[in-house]
Amino acid sequence: MKQRAFKQVDVFTPTPYFGNPLAVVMDGSGLDDAAMQRFAKWTNLSETTFLLPPTDSSADYSVRIFTPGGELPFAGHPTLGSCHSWLEAGGQPHSKDVIVQECKVGLVKIRREKGSKRLAFAAPGLKRSAPSPALLAQVAGALGIKATSILAAQCLDNGPMWLGLLLDSPETVLQLTPDHKALAKLGTKVGVVARYPHENTAPLIARANREAKAFAASAPEAAPDFEVRAFASPIGVDEDPVTGSLNASLAQWLIAEGHAPERYTASQGVCLGRAGQVHIERDAAGQVWVGGESVTCIDGRVTL
Repeated sequence: MKQRAFKQVDVFTPTPYFGNPLAVVMDGSGLDDAAMQRFAKWTNLSETTFLLPPTDSSADYSVRIFTPGGELPFAGHPTLGSCHSWLEAGGQPHSKDVIVQECKVGLVKIRREKGSKRLAFAAPGLKRSAPSPALLAQVAGALGIKATSILAAQCLDNGPMWLGLLLDSPETVLQLTPDHKALAKLGTKVGVVARYPHENTAPLIARANREAKAFAASAPEAAPDFEVRAFASPIGVDEDPVTGSLNASLAQWLIAEGHAPERYTASQGVCLGRAGQVHIERDAAGQVWVGGESVTCIDGRVTL
C-alpha cells in the first residue's frame, strides 16, 4: 500500500452536497481489480474511479469506474467528476477545446462549456428497442402506477442498460414510491422522466418543500424542463441522486422522437434532498452533449 492523491467531488451541482458524490483515486497504477473493487465497496458511494495513463495515444487519461458491486464500462457522473478532478490536479489535454477520456466503452469526448464552469461529455452511441408488454406491466406494478401514466417506453443501452419511461407529469415522477425489492427481482434498472409545463414549474417544485429549498439554494435562477428519477435496485442502489448515463440515453431517445427540444435542463435528486442539474444539448451534427458542474469537497491522500 502507498499514499495516493484522492478527491471526493460532487457532480451535477454548483453547490457542494446537492449533487451526486464521486470518489476519485488520482493514481490507480499498480492496483489490481480486487483492490479497486474492495476500495469502491468501502467508500460505499454509487461510483469510485481510478485514473490511469491512457493506452490510446489520442486519449488524455484513462479511467476505470467501479460501483460497490462491480465495474462499469461507462457512467456519466464519474466521467464529469473524473475529468474535473484531472483538470484541477493540473492535467493538460492535447486539445484546448476537448478532453478525451479512455474507458471500457472506448473514447469519450468531454468539452468545456463556454461562459460557465460546466463540463459536458459526448453521449455514447445508443441502442434502443421497445420493451415487452409483460415487462412494462410488471414495472408499472412495482412503481405503483397505472399503465395510462406511461406515455412512452424504451429499453436504452449506452453501456449501462435502462428501461426509460416517459410519464404523464412531474408530479407523478416525484410522488413515486417504488417497491425496490420487486424491481430488483425483475433485474431491470428504471429511469423515469416527465416534462414540466413551464407555467407550472414553480408550483410543482414548491410542493416538494425541503427539496425545493435545496433546488433554490443550488440554482435560484434555473427552471428545469424535465424531472428525472433513476431506480437501480438490481445493482444495489435503490435510487441514484443524479445519473449522467441515464440522462444521456433519455435525451437521445426523447429528442429523436420529438418528446424534447434539442436543448433543455433536467432536474434530478429532488426526492433525496438533492438538486442535480443536467444540461442537455444536441449540436448541429446530431451529437448529444450532457453537461454539469462539479465541485471538490475532499482533497487529500488515501492509503491504498
